[in-house]
Amino acid sequence: MRVVVADDAVLIRSGLVSLLEEFGFEVVAAVGDGDGLVESVAVHRPDVSVVDVRMPPSFADEGLRAAVEARRRVPGSPMLILSQYVEVSYADDLLADARGGVGYLLKDRVADVEEFLDGLRRVASGGTVFDPQVVSQLMVRRRRDDPLGSLTSREREVLGLMAEGRSNPAIGRQLVITDGAVEKHVRSIFSKLGLYAEDTDQHRRVLAVLTFLRS
Repeated sequence: MRVVVADDAVLIRSGLVSLLEEFGFEVVAAVGDGDGLVESVAVHRPDVSVVDVRMPPSFADEGLRAAVEARRRVPGSPMLILSQYVEVSYADDLLADARGGVGYLLKDRVADVEEFLDGLRRVASGGTVFDPQVVSQLMVRRRRDDPLGSLTSREREVLGLMAEGRSNPAIGRQLVITDGAVEKHVRSIFSKLGLYAEDTDQHRRVLAVLTFLRS
């Protein structure tokens, strides 16, 4: 799997490169600013990019804005955003094209190498992976016209865990319910959101999560 790493902190950038290469990833570019990210994505067309939110010159949200621009130039280019803090100002733009291939994790998650690499692979394959704290912040911004209004509280719980990138068995373990019960809730969510069987389950899963994160 070919990866672009974008982080202005040299030690963090070097650490990510070493970690990824140790586990068999090919790092095709490692850059320290948003312009470098956009250029690297356009040139290398990586399978996924790992992007820090705060980069030069203002160290605000340049990384997030650069990720949006990179996906504009290379539509659907998978992006895993890493941040020390939750910053959702450009999250809607990342989610806008409904293509999936988007993740947003707090940097603390990198300490759990298995979880981080699993999230990276999910994003590269077109899935969505969001840190629970990011999900919570996005939920706070719900619009009055809530497309999830017809979901039960349990279905909202299931959909929230789907947004975190959990598989059906993992959701069952978290909620202490059977795999069959999880599948029933997922089918009901698809139906209530108008996501029908002609789409693949993976595609419907991504669209359901995007609806949840935007609502």
